[in-house]
Amino acid sequence: MGKRSFDIVVSALVLLVAWPLLAAVAVLVWTSSGLPIFFGQQRAGMGFRLFRIWKFRSMRTEESGRLITVEGDARITCVGAVLRASKLDELPQFWNVLVGQMSLVGPRPEVPRYVELYREQYARVLTVRPGITDLASIVYRHEDKLLSNAPDPERYYREVVLPDKLKLALRYLDTRSLALDVRILFHTLLAMLRPQIH
Repeated sequence: MGKRSFDIVVSALVLLVAWPLLAAVAVLVWTSSGLPIFFGQQRAGMGFRLFRIWKFRSMRTEESGRLITVEGDARITCVGAVLRASKLDELPQFWNVLVGQMSLVGPRPEVPRYVELYREQYARVLTVRPGITDLASIVYRHEDKLLSNAPDPERYYREVVLPDKLKLALRYLDTRSLALDVRILFHTLLAMLRPQIH
């Protein structure tokens, strides 16, 4: 089975099997903080083509500001904090995978502003579809906690975290295979089930 066929089969199965969970999360978001239920944000996809990535909304609708979030961010709702910790806010991205904008495994899609800072590296990274998870998603499982300890979280993300994520993305491109994708998915699941260390 090829990578795209694998993506279609798995994402379709997840959306089919998990629809009661998707519905329950949607109701939780709606009853706790109103509409909209989903949050869409523009990201750079394969070939630098822009697309809208979907998540369950985890922040207050009236809030805006920096592109990154840190642990204890005041913009995050109570329900949103639980969704983020469990990664349930990412479930709508299986739709992005199903329609061909993303893959199950691949470099995480970044906002265009940050992509332009490292356009040369992204010229290679974006030769593949961005993914729901990747090596960096496992390494930076608790990225919000890491950033909260930085004097300037956004600068630390731009100058330290993002370059390291790009190195991991390039390592993935050099060794990618369906077997590696399965291993990354397995380790992502383990990381999600592992309790967060405070």
